[in-house]
Amino acid sequence: MANGLTHFPLLPSIARVPPTKPGSQMNCWISSELFAAFEAGETSAHRLFTAPDAWVERLGGDVLISFKTETARDAAFAGLREWESRTGFCSGRVFSRFLPRQNAERVAPVLMAGDPAASLHAVVTERGVRYGIDFGAGYSAGLFIDQRANRAHVRKLAPRQMLNTFAHTCSFSVVAAMAGARTLSIDLSKKSLDRGRKNFGLNGLPLDGHRFLADDVLDVLPRLGRRGEKFDLIILDPPTFSLGNRGRRWQVEEQVEDLLRTALELAAPKAALLISTNCTKLDLPTLERTARFVLKVARLGGDLSHEPPLPDFPAGEGARTLWLQLR
Repeated sequence: MANGLTHFPLLPSIARVPPTKPGSQMNCWISSELFAAFEAGETSAHRLFTAPDAWVERLGGDVLISFKTETARDAAFAGLREWESRTGFCSGRVFSRFLPRQNAERVAPVLMAGDPAASLHAVVTERGVRYGIDFGAGYSAGLFIDQRANRAHVRKLAPRQMLNTFAHTCSFSVVAAMAGARTLSIDLSKKSLDRGRKNFGLNGLPLDGHRFLADDVLDVLPRLGRRGEKFDLIILDPPTFSLGNRGRRWQVEEQVEDLLRTALELAAPKAALLISTNCTKLDLPTLERTARFVLKVARLGGDLSHEPPLPDFPAGEGARTLWLQLR
């Protein structure tokens, strides 16, 4: 143990067939060695397989297949059964989730195999941290596994005061609290924040010193600024599109610059900020250009970095994330 953190073994690389073109890492299931490393590292939430039209995730004893076509879904399901025969893993249930083009078309996962009478609630672990999963709560089961490395970095930073915007079920707040931080989690969804409180409870964390605010981030940030609140760690992980208070339209590629500029007004000296997005129109070079421009306008110095790729995610898959460390 060091600084209250548990150190887990390094994970071997994803097992994959020879790529068809440089940089291609699709159509591959993780190796038995990587699966065993996740087990040894107390991590039961991770990617199993990635293809252009489908991916497969393990969530505890269950599996979730996300798909764009029924053909891709069925192929992933068949591949899962073959992979299970090689590794010895036996999924309790298999859910599938259609990946729509529009957010309004999102639906909750559907049970493909397993006991239909079993509870839709489950608990997964990530480096020993516990998170609640609910397959009946809607499109998201409750944990974005592509943020694993960033959650580990938050815990390593051990902030004193953390602001978690678009907090969802508060996974970043949980790891910050475990490192001793006081946190403020903001999300439009009261139900998501209620699930966040339960995640605190799953890890034996008291709620004292932690605030949960169901409100529009764009309304809250200026209020925090007027009160003079400062944070040494700020999480900016907005949705690609949403409707806020009074039907206000949010489109991340149009507003991420303003969001970062407003967040910097709440940053304490030498604060760290995480900027993350799933928007395909915002690649990492674009995020970097935006961050440098905002820093220049604000007359602040800062260093940009990002965590190494996850071993279970092919290059280019998952959220684009950027760390900004103020000097």
